[in-house]
Amino acid sequence: MAARSHEADQVTNLIYSLWAIFEPYWNGLPELLRDVIIILLQIVPLLVVIILCVAYLTFWERKIIGWMQNRIGPNRVGPWGLFQPFADTIKLILKEVIVPAKANRFLFLIAPILSISPAIAAWAVVPLFPDFAIADIDAGLLYVLALTSFGVYGVIIAGWATNSKYAFLGAMRSAAQIIAYEIAMGFALVGVLMAGGSLNLGEITAAQAGPGNSWFLLPLFPLFVVYFISGVAETNRAPFDVAEGESEIVAGFHVEYSGVAFAIFFLAEYANMIMIAALTAVMFLGGWDSPFSGAMFGFLDGTFLEFIRMPGLHWLSVKVVFFLFFFLWFRATFPRYRYDQIMRLGWKVFIPVTILWIFVEGGMVLMGIGPWSA
Repeated sequence: MAARSHEADQVTNLIYSLWAIFEPYWNGLPELLRDVIIILLQIVPLLVVIILCVAYLTFWERKIIGWMQNRIGPNRVGPWGLFQPFADTIKLILKEVIVPAKANRFLFLIAPILSISPAIAAWAVVPLFPDFAIADIDAGLLYVLALTSFGVYGVIIAGWATNSKYAFLGAMRSAAQIIAYEIAMGFALVGVLMAGGSLNLGEITAAQAGPGNSWFLLPLFPLFVVYFISGVAETNRAPFDVAEGESEIVAGFHVEYSGVAFAIFFLAEYANMIMIAALTAVMFLGGWDSPFSGAMFGFLDGTFLEFIRMPGLHWLSVKVVFFLFFFLWFRATFPRYRYDQIMRLGWKVFIPVTILWIFVEGGMVLMGIGPWSA
C-alpha cells in the first residue's frame, strides 16, 4: 500500500509540474478559445470510444452468435480475429459509392449522416459518472426523445432519395414501426420522469442512488420491459428487423447503398443499440451507481472488495454490456415476426400497458409507496 501511495504521489507531482509550465500559456488564451478546447477534450475522447465500441460490437455479435449456434466466428484477421472490424472498415472504404442515375444526389448522401448523428449526439446529456455529463441540461430527457425521433428522417429520406420502389417500401415500413414504438418509449419515459421528479438525466440517476439501491427497475418493471423491447424494435433489430428483411423486400431502405454510405447505415444501427442500452441503464438501473452501494453491503468497507461499492463509469459500462448481450441473444434465437404482429404489439399492447402503469405509478406516488417516496 505504501509503494502504491508513493507512485500516486509521483504521478500527482508530475501533473502539477506540467501544469505549472503550461498555465501561463493557458491563461493567455481568450476565454472563448479555452471553452472550446475544454469542450473538444470532452467530446473527442468520448467520440473515439463510441466508434471503437461500435466497431467491436459487430465483432462481438459474430462471436456470440457463433458460440450460440456452435460455429467459430471470425478468427483469421489478427489474434483471435480481433482485427476483423478494421478489415471490414478498410474493405468498405475501398468500395465504390454508386449513386443511382435518377436519385436525388444530395439527399442520397446526407441520409446516412442523419441516421448516425442522433445516436452520437444523444451522448452529450448521458451522465457518465457522478456529477458529470458533457451537457448537464435540465431538459435532457426531452433532448433524448427529440434526437431518437429524429433518426427516422434518415430512414425515410434514404428510401425516397434512391428513386426505388423497393427502398421506398422498406422506408415506409421502417418509419411506421419506429413511430409506433417511439410512442410507447415516450410513455415509458413519462413514468421515469414521475419517479425521478426531473428531466435532467443526472438527477434521475442520482434519485436512484443511496441506501437500499432505490433503482426504478422493480417499481417500474412493466415500463422497463416496454422501453427495452421498444428500443430493440426502434433500432430495427431482430426479431423486429422487417425493414431489412432480405427475403421480403431486398434489404429494405438501404438497398441501393454501397461502400462507405452503406457502412454508415450499418454503424448507425449499432450506435443506436449502444445508446438504447445506456439509456436503459440510466433510467432503470441507476446508471453509474453501484449495486453494492446499499447499507446491507457495508461489511465490505475496509476490505479488498471495497472498490466495488464505488460508483463510476465502470458500473455504467457493465450495465450497457449486459443489455447489449440481450440484443445479440435475440438475434441468435428469435425468428422474425410478421409485420402485422409487430405493429399490433406496439399499438395494442405496449401503449395501453404504459398508460395503465402511469396511472398505477401516480397512485403509488400519492400513497407514498415506492423508492421515490423518501
